[in-house]
Amino acid sequence: QVQLAESGGDSVQAGGSLRLSCEISGHMVGTVCMGWSRQVPGNEREAVATMVSDGRSWYADSVRGRFTISKDNTKNILYLEMKSLKAEDSATYCCSADLDARTAERFCVPGTRQTFYAMDRWGKGTLVTVNS
Repeated sequence: QVQLAESGGDSVQAGGSLRLSCEISGHMVGTVCMGWSRQVPGNEREAVATMVSDGRSWYADSVRGRFTISKDNTKNILYLEMKSLKAEDSATYCCSADLDARTAERFCVPGTRQTFYAMDRWGKGTLVTVNS
């Protein structure tokens, strides 16, 4: 059973950096889609970045050039490196995974609402607060 656990959320000043981690327990095989999304209470979940197990990635326009998604396969950790943080980046960030190769291949890149509908594993989230 694959489980995800995020960490790394914190309160930072605008312009600062954070690295979020998503520890993956369990074994994933085949084509997998992993992603980061964020949500502010009262707002819809927003896709931030996705990555297929073959390395292809996608970023939301709002974070492209500032955020980087990566995975350390030896440690089985998914990362989201965030730089030049803005107040509007404040949210609870969740990592998720689509373990179905058919939907992972089809919906992972570019990230859309369908991408995250297909996710079948979710972490509980980690809070990022950016102070302006």
